Amino acid sequence: MTNQTLSRRPATKPHGQWKIDGIEPLNGNETWKQEDGGLSVRARIESIYARDGFDSIDPTDLHGRFRWWGLYTQRKPGIDGGKTATLEPEELEDRYFMLRVRIDGGALTTEQLRVIGGISTDFARGTADLTDRQNIQLHWVEVESMPEIWRRLEAVGLSTTEACGDVPRVILGSPVAGIAKDEILDPTPLINELSERFIGDPSLANLPRKYKTAITGHPSQDVVHEINDCSLVAVVHPDFGPGYDLWVGGALSTYPRLAERLGVFVRPEEAAEVWLGVTSIFRDYGYRRMRTKARLKFLLQDWGVAKFRQILQDEYLGYALADGDAAPKPTSPGDHIGVHEQKDGNFYIGVTPTVGRLSGALLTSLADVLEANGSYRVRTTPHQKFVLLDVPESKVEPVISAVDALGLSARPSLFRRSTIACTGLEFCKLAIVETKKTAAWAITELERRLADLVDSGELVNPISLHINGCPNSCARIQTADIGLKGMMLPTPDGDPTPGFQIHLGGGLADYQREEAGLGRTIRGLKVTVDELPDYVERVVRAYVAGRAEGQTFAQWAHAAEEGILQ
Repeated sequence: MTNQTLSRRPATKPHGQWKIDGIEPLNGNETWKQEDGGLSVRARIESIYARDGFDSIDPTDLHGRFRWWGLYTQRKPGIDGGKTATLEPEELEDRYFMLRVRIDGGALTTEQLRVIGGISTDFARGTADLTDRQNIQLHWVEVESMPEIWRRLEAVGLSTTEACGDVPRVILGSPVAGIAKDEILDPTPLINELSERFIGDPSLANLPRKYKTAITGHPSQDVVHEINDCSLVAVVHPDFGPGYDLWVGGALSTYPRLAERLGVFVRPEEAAEVWLGVTSIFRDYGYRRMRTKARLKFLLQDWGVAKFRQILQDEYLGYALADGDAAPKPTSPGDHIGVHEQKDGNFYIGVTPTVGRLSGALLTSLADVLEANGSYRVRTTPHQKFVLLDVPESKVEPVISAVDALGLSARPSLFRRSTIACTGLEFCKLAIVETKKTAAWAITELERRLADLVDSGELVNPISLHINGCPNSCARIQTADIGLKGMMLPTPDGDPTPGFQIHLGGGLADYQREEAGLGRTIRGLKVTVDELPDYVERVVRAYVAGRAEGQTFAQWAHAAEEGILQ
């Protein structure tokens, strides 16, 4: 496993670590979090802001505490990407919100799916995006609608609690938890325990910054564990049986760093307390003075694995964890696309929308299709996909046909299967480039242009294409075969145009690669939006023509001369 080095100068000021420097706030963000935490704002939303409207919202609530309840102001239409870095956030924002529905473990019933679809239709202009964090995001939401939206969500066991903010974000979970025939152990009880015990707990509602968790019991390692703050990956210990391998300190953004193993084996009965211990270390020792350094990856880099493990055991657990080995390399894809038999004899079907773009009507129709065919459960995935559960064998093909008509394919092209995209310029205040439409257009072009390689069998395995509208890597650009970071590019006439910096050869735990690694960045390798399909076609054809036998795209991209990759 490889990591980019995060350059750091020796600290000349306190880091703002509570257990070392005390809890006195060292910046404005930390001040308001201590004075009145993010969880408190819901009462004001329901009693004041929903009644009096957008103009009544306190600025600190609007730009800070609202996030604790899944609410961000969205981008005002008509502001191009070239102005993202020059305008203040308040100039970029609209009077409408993005609302993130928290879906721990990606687990939904068809009733819950129908409720989200109804909220989208009634309050969000029909919008719905499936994220690579297993959430569903709605847009065009007005603050006046929030009491009714919360009432509908909570009536079916859903929430937006801590969907954003400096808190434990949604818990990624294996989409096939409890149903896969080859599962090592079912993480569902653990995910439920963490959600019920700790989400909304005030003692964990003021972390230095966001904190991401991933848990899987499946050998495909299907939760992108290497880029989460705390991950538990199923493994079988030779003496203790099934349990978890613990990883900490992963995150991407502008300073990517892959998580590291602590080298411990976590028994299932220890897992909740171990998670609490790692989270508490971040709360108590995490760097708070500068938000650009306020992620667990920076603490882990400074401490190292041995010190982190020792403090976890000595100060937070009170006992030593057993040593443990890493889980074996995955032997199957982790996106679960296609038809697979469950342990109970029914089938699950992995289907893909186009880069996570959905609608309220689609969600409602999907619930209708599943219920009509005897299925009442669905899972979201960290790859912007759905997994449809409990489908009787006789209903598999009817379900596939019906959802295909909705735009959800169980047999997608290589390019549709392997392309993901962030929200982009359409709604995001940080974005520079439009992503969803760009990705859909690129998929269509690549399906046409590279059909000869697919039809001839020269291109069999998907080549992942991740498209991000800014440097923050919500679409995991450094861990894709071809990762695209949105930016404005110069043109001969001096008028900047939207485009991308290209990262090549990244990837996470996968049946095709030996270990996770970050993509290769080549100086000057950039393309405009209009040139994107041309570039991808060119580099894929170069790979097919020049690869060694059995060589993956990532291996080829890291070994190839720069001129071949242009």
